[in-house]
Amino acid sequence: MFYFFLACAALIAGYFVYGKFVEAQFGADTCRATPACRLEDGVDFVKMNPKTIYMIQLLNIAGLGPIFGPILGALYGPAALVWIVLGSIFAGAVHDYFSGMMSVRYDGKSIPDAVGYNLGAFAKQFMNVFSVILLLLVGVVFILGPAKLLANKIGFDLDKNVAVVIWTAIIFAYYFLATMMPIDKIIGRLYPLFTVCLLIMAFGLSGMLIVDGYTFFPNGVGLANVHPKGLPIWPLMFITIACGAISGFHATQSPMMARCLPDEKCGRPIFYGAMIGEGIIALIWATLGMTFYQTPDALQAALAAGGPAAVVDQVATTLMGPIGDFLAIIGVIILPITSGDTAFRAARLIIADFGKIEQKSIAKRLMIAVPLFVVGFIITKTDFNVIWRYFGFANQTLATIVLWASAMYLVRHGKLHWIATIPATFMTAVCATYLCVAPEFPIAVSSDIGYPIGIAVAAICFVLFILKARNTPVEADAVDSPGVIG
Repeated sequence: MFYFFLACAALIAGYFVYGKFVEAQFGADTCRATPACRLEDGVDFVKMNPKTIYMIQLLNIAGLGPIFGPILGALYGPAALVWIVLGSIFAGAVHDYFSGMMSVRYDGKSIPDAVGYNLGAFAKQFMNVFSVILLLLVGVVFILGPAKLLANKIGFDLDKNVAVVIWTAIIFAYYFLATMMPIDKIIGRLYPLFTVCLLIMAFGLSGMLIVDGYTFFPNGVGLANVHPKGLPIWPLMFITIACGAISGFHATQSPMMARCLPDEKCGRPIFYGAMIGEGIIALIWATLGMTFYQTPDALQAALAAGGPAAVVDQVATTLMGPIGDFLAIIGVIILPITSGDTAFRAARLIIADFGKIEQKSIAKRLMIAVPLFVVGFIITKTDFNVIWRYFGFANQTLATIVLWASAMYLVRHGKLHWIATIPATFMTAVCATYLCVAPEFPIAVSSDIGYPIGIAVAAICFVLFILKARNTPVEADAVDSPGVIG
């Protein structure tokens, strides 16, 4: 367990040291009135307690991401822990902080607007379409997945297909309410409770690993790849472990909390800090995958038999008994629902920002939400197993674009852009390489060809950015925030 505690210590140190440095580069200022103070509407712009915002943000960005991804990533061995630590500190937390704080500076606008302000109109329109599609996929998948699991656990003594339909309808109804209601009425009250369950499950299971004396399965291999199928670490591990290291989905969630922030100084604990918290949860589940199962082949067999959900259920019930069984239900059923509802809510806000439709009126909210849920219902009738395979790539591509936008934001304000430029370049290489070599893409080529292409694409993007940065004038901070006070 030495590696696990060392990794956790590194994440915590990263928050206090690098997180403070990132905050200083952004220039968080308590004298600026946040959107929650200036634009309060009782629905989306609602000033909330920072501790409550943190718990909502953590659950928004977490869901199943830091559980399923790290379990699959554990097949690669201890290298997964290194990526979680470095990715969280230098990429994911930076991405989350800027996606949230740029929204604060841009009147609580959604991420497509923040990207558009810094990368241009084309990038904004691309992000509008890309983000809504991504959110619809997330929302719909997080209806069907929990519905099927609930039908297995609580089937009402009905045919399984009928039970799935009933649970799908119930979850749809909840999503609709969570999307329509003021953020402090449902999400603000339920999420802190679910966050506590998530943390109890994560820390309780890691504690039981220590008590029962489990050890890592890849003894003596260092950072060598131990994947039983021989899948390469580059770039697959960096796509597999998204939430828990860096995830573009977070950029769609952070602006919702940016509209509730009472003070800019709360940005580091809420945005940067929640990502570090998710990184610790990811470390716990990656470690569980590498310790509960004594070999990579044993973990692979468990995954083949029932997927990550079965692994969660087996690990939780074995280590914590009936309590673990209850927490496993929370983990594989409740958590995806808490990502799905905010996915639909974020989609509503992005569409509202795009159409400049105020959302204080319930009629205006219905005007967007009803068609959105109709489209979501239609998608549930589609076989999107193939589509979902593209989600990992789309998720990391979104994160990459947000990092480039963050880098340009820093350039425009005369700040040190390298804190975003370096991870943006790295993630560009990851996404470009994956696009070249992943078998699900029609352009897939061998790694001998795909790897150099991916690196070349990242290098070209880096050079273009530097040239653009040299010709970009520095602007005053006040341009971004009409709410300067004092």
